[in-house]
Amino acid sequence: MNRILVVGASAAGLAAAETLRREGYDGTITLVGDEPHLPYDRPPLSKQLLSSEWDAGRLDLRTAGDLAALGLDLRLGTEAIRLELAEHTVHLADGSEVSYDGLVIATGVRPRRLPGEGAHVLRTLDDALTLRERLGPGRRLVVVGAGFLGAEAAAVAWRLGARVTLLEPAPVPLAHAVGTEIGQVLSHAHRDRGVDLRCGVRVTEVTEDGVRLDGGELVDADEVLVAIGSLPNTEWLDGSGLTVGDGVVCDEYCEAAQNVYAAGDVARWYNPLFGTSMRIEHRTNAAEQGMAAARNLLRASSGEARKPFAPVPYFWSDQYDMKVQAYGFLRGHDEVAVVDGDLAERRFLAVYRTGDRVSGVLALGMPPRAVRQWRQAIASGAEWHETVPTEASASTELKESVHGGIPTRRAS
Repeated sequence: MNRILVVGASAAGLAAAETLRREGYDGTITLVGDEPHLPYDRPPLSKQLLSSEWDAGRLDLRTAGDLAALGLDLRLGTEAIRLELAEHTVHLADGSEVSYDGLVIATGVRPRRLPGEGAHVLRTLDDALTLRERLGPGRRLVVVGAGFLGAEAAAVAWRLGARVTLLEPAPVPLAHAVGTEIGQVLSHAHRDRGVDLRCGVRVTEVTEDGVRLDGGELVDADEVLVAIGSLPNTEWLDGSGLTVGDGVVCDEYCEAAQNVYAAGDVARWYNPLFGTSMRIEHRTNAAEQGMAAARNLLRASSGEARKPFAPVPYFWSDQYDMKVQAYGFLRGHDEVAVVDGDLAERRFLAVYRTGDRVSGVLALGMPPRAVRQWRQAIASGAEWHETVPTEASASTELKESVHGGIPTRRAS
């Protein structure tokens, strides 16, 4: 294997390229990215960069010197437009073609948009810098979508003195992911600060003066941020022969086809730890999966046994003075139990059950150590009834819950 092509120059793609070199690969590595910037970190876009706490240079994942030391064929500012699987060739928007022996797809996602013109989205460095210039005391900002990205941006805008309206179609923000009661806790944090959080409303279009709701009401704004989720960047793979379904479909090794692997936000792979396929849009997963895909590509080419990619996903969110930390796969859970702290005080630790096992943990205002010990329970496949105290609150109302619940491993 003399030529490896990595399409996507963000966290996952960079991690793949670095891992190839670290594992001793000395062939050609071509790293293609559609943005002109050197690879940079995305989580600070809605936090430290938007608030002007950091300048743009602080987001760089590696310096130009670090990248030069990798000996890459680095092609930034051009996107991949077509994959010819049988010919082992990728066509780029600048008219060039790149042949490969091994391919890692790490093209990430793009924001969903609404009809109309003039709204901001928040995915790239340029997006964040543009929005930052428009925020300030007295400015009216409407944020459409009260998920983690929208909530983080709303919190920053509030801190900058903007008048913030946060619009969410669900009855409770994030309830589908973290549960109704915890979604309510996060909602109260916005309302307590004067953010106009409106739930159960649908935005139909962006207008020159703000946004229009289903039913005709106009919500006035100086600026509009649309944060209603994302779509995996897979259009360039149409007709390639790869299976695409809400991402590039992969097996447990992150393989989509022979010598073709995917990593990061664009990859939908089978995670054997949870027994289901998943696509994770979290920074930690991007780096870990980029490394795993690169290693498995090299192992396959040398006839070595590959290793399934079976992580415990991790994410965090900073909103106002709150830090949310979570491990596991929380979506589709059957039960939530608060095992430490108090929801009403916004300092708690909640664990999640899917089937008969502990599938996730979420903490607000708790030390990292308290959360990490539950990660071990998730990784070991701990059974719910052996791990979570029977007296723990089932999280049906805002009330003080019982302290306790030390994770235990499932007996083999």
